[in-house]
Parts: sequence; structure tokens; C-alpha cells
Amino acid sequence: MNELATLTKEVLGAFFLGGVLLGGISQRTHFCTMGAVSDVVNLGDWTRARQWICAIGIAMIGFAALSDLGQIDPSKTLYASTRFMWLSSLVGGLVFGYGMVLTSGCGNKTLVRIGGGNLKSVVVFVVMGVSAFATLKGITAVLRVNTVDTLFVDMPSGASLMALGVPGLGYILGAALLLFVLWRKDFWTFESLLAGLGVGSIIVAMWWVSGHLGYVPEHPETLDAVYLATSSGRIEAMNFVAPVAHTLDWLMFYSDQSKVLTVGVAAVAGVITGSAASALLSKTFRWESFANPRDLGQHLFGSVLMGVGGVTAMGCTVGQGLSGLSTLSLNSCLALAAIVVGSVISLRHQAARLERTACA
Repeated sequence: MNELATLTKEVLGAFFLGGVLLGGISQRTHFCTMGAVSDVVNLGDWTRARQWICAIGIAMIGFAALSDLGQIDPSKTLYASTRFMWLSSLVGGLVFGYGMVLTSGCGNKTLVRIGGGNLKSVVVFVVMGVSAFATLKGITAVLRVNTVDTLFVDMPSGASLMALGVPGLGYILGAALLLFVLWRKDFWTFESLLAGLGVGSIIVAMWWVSGHLGYVPEHPETLDAVYLATSSGRIEAMNFVAPVAHTLDWLMFYSDQSKVLTVGVAAVAGVITGSAASALLSKTFRWESFANPRDLGQHLFGSVLMGVGGVTAMGCTVGQGLSGLSTLSLNSCLALAAIVVGSVISLRHQAARLERTACA
């Protein structure tokens, strides 16, 4: 049991370190999905979008390599399913995407902004966490289960692009994405390469930590195979919606022996720590709060949408857009597409509102 406890601490420590690196890189390079979509829609600038696409390509290739080398079992990941939850992914993605524009960033960006001194993001963190928990186990969970979760397509061979039977599909798609971003010479900057290669590599590393380092074939108490410190009991990588809810739950019920530290909570703490360290070292740390009641109301509404939408879609821009997409999950593909569409709609609505205000 002592060895098991030591191994659990190693897994948690690795996810905390992964979070520190993700937070530091995101703060240093301004890596942000909402920012990437906004740059494309409002400025026609694809720089941050290419960083994001590069990270996806690296994650895809890395996940495929880990699977082929027998380091992890792809059928045991959080995103492996025989159900194509098309309506949950679509609705949840649209709602999350719309909400993340109102809060000026996704779950990961919220943590990064907290580390940089943004008090608005502290409010987003709490409200999103409560909304996410309610959608996991509370009132909106009942609504989710009885509506969008009832419509799905059974796919016995797996709700994944791998069901197409194309050998090496993960390598092919990953390489195509890398080729798309790397052929442009203007992408070859330190910040872009750090963001794309760094974030993608972190996702791959966390897959290995959770699926290989943290794998115990036979738990001494239950005699079952387990993946240590995961809330789902399956292989997990980075995700920042449900883990935010679990973080609040762990903090509020810390003395409850049944509440144990998980890799998601460790990663959340790591991202905030890494971002804070980067902001302090670069002297960009500064306190920021709400400009007016309208600003507060917008962030509150967006936080609720992110919490409800993120759980409904089974992940955020990092959870579905990087971790899930690296497994070639169909649910992740649809959820990511819906998140992008939702964010574009929200950006258009914001632009129209600003235009009306300017003309008034």
C-alpha cells in the first residue's frame, strides 16, 4: 500500500507539473482558443489558430504512438465510447462556445488569467464550477440526462474516426495539420512554436502519465485494474470544466475522507501556479476587476453557459479540442466544431451590439 500511495503522489505531481508548464506557456504566448477564433473573425489573423492546430497535430501523433507502442490502451480513455452523443456534443459545444466569449476565455484561459491577477476570472471560476457540478449531479444534470443525452447513435465498433479502418489515421491527420501550420514561414517564431509544440507535448505526456505510469493491473484491495487518481476511473489527460467543479468540491469538503485529490484538481492548481510564476517573472502581473455591472452580468451569464455547456459536451476546448480530439473521438470532433461555431455567433452578436451602441 505504501508503494501505491507513492505512485499516486507521483501521478498527481506529474499532472501538477504539466499544469504548471501549460499555465506558463499559455501566459507567455497568449495561447487561447477563444482568442484564436476572435483573431480570425475580427482581424483575419491566423497566428494563434495555427498554434492551436499545431498542438492538435502533435497530440494526435503522440497519442497514436503511445497506443501503437503499447504504452496506453486507447479503449480505456475517458473519450472512448460506443455511443455517438451527437446532440449533447452539438448543444453543449454551442452553449460553451457562446459562453466563453462572454467570459473572455475558455476554462484554461480562466485559470491563466487568475494567475495573472484577474479577479473577474476568479468569479468565472467559482460560477463555472458550481454550474458544472450542477450539470454533473444537480438540477441541470436531470435536465441534461432527460433531454439531449437521450438521443445518440450506437456504434459497436466505437464512436471514433478509427472505425473507418484507415491504418495510421492518427499519424496522417496529425501530419496534415502540422504541414498546414509549418509551411508558413511566419509561423516559425519562438512563441508560436513554444505554444504549438509545447502544449501538444504536454497533452501527450499526460496521456502517458495517466495511462501508463498510473496504471495498476491489480489493486491490492479490489483486485481490479485501476488508473490512479482519475475521477472517472479511466485514462485522462487535460480538461478544465469538470475538474474545476471537482476542485471546489475538494476544497469545500477537504476533511471528508471520501474526497480525494485527483489529477484534474492537480492540473487546475498547476495552471494557476504556472501562470502566476510567468506573470511575475515577466512583470505582467496586474490586478483587474469588473468595469461596471454590465461587465459583471456578462461574465456571470457566460460562466453559467460554460459550466453547463462544458459538462453537456463532455469537455472544453482543451478537454475535447486537444485531449479528446487526439483520440480521434467523433464526439470530440463534433463538440469542437460546435464550440467554434458558438464562439463565432457570440462574437458576431457582440460586434453588432457595439455597433448599435456606437450609432445610438
